[in-house]
Amino acid sequence: MAVDEIVTNPSLKMALEISKQTRDQAIQLLELASSQSPSPLSQEFQLQISKQQKLLLTYLAQLRGYHRDAHVGARETKALTAEARQEVDRLHLQLQNLYYEQRHLQGEIAACESYDHKYQSLPLISVEQFLAENPQHADLDEVALTIARINHEHSERLALEEQRQGLLKKKQSLISDNKKRKEDLANLDKDLEKFIDAAKPIQKTFEKVV
Repeated sequence: MAVDEIVTNPSLKMALEISKQTRDQAIQLLELASSQSPSPLSQEFQLQISKQQKLLLTYLAQLRGYHRDAHVGARETKALTAEARQEVDRLHLQLQNLYYEQRHLQGEIAACESYDHKYQSLPLISVEQFLAENPQHADLDEVALTIARINHEHSERLALEEQRQGLLKKKQSLISDNKKRKEDLANLDKDLEKFIDAAKPIQKTFEKVV
C-alpha cells in the first residue's frame, strides 16, 4: 500500500508533498552543480546555483515547520490516546464491577428464594381458629392471611410480655417490701437488745433490795 493511501491527515499529506519537492529540488541542484567543470564558474551559473539553493532552503524551512507541527500533533494525539485508554480502562473496570455485583445479587436472590423463613416455624394458631376469632379476614389471600396471623401472634406475645413485665414489677416490689421488713425486724432486735442491756443495772438493783 502506498504512503499516500496510508496517510490521510491533510497536514501530514502536505508535509509528504513538501518532502518530495525538497528531495527533487536537492537532486536538481546536485545535477546542476555536477553539470559544470571545476573551472571558474560563470556569474550566470552562480546565479542559477544561488537561486536553486534559495528554493531548496525555502522547501527545507517549510518542511521543518510541517515536521514541528507533526511532532506537536503526535504528542497531542498520544495524550488524547492515553486519556481515551484510561477512559476505556475505567469503563471496563466499571463493567467488571457491575458484572460481579450482578452475580452477587443473583446469589442473594437465590439464597432468599431458598431461605427457610422463621415464620414457618412460629407456633401460629390454625387458620380455622384464627378465622373463627377474626372473621373479618375471611376474604384475604394466602399471603395476606399469613401476615395477619403473624401480626396476631405478635400482638398476643406483646400482651403476654406486658403481663410478664407487670408480674416482674410486682415481684420486685414484694422483694423490696420483704427486705424492708427484714431490716425493720433487725433494727427492732437491736433496739430490744439495747433496752435489755440498759435495764440490767435496774434489775440488779431490784435483786439487791429483794
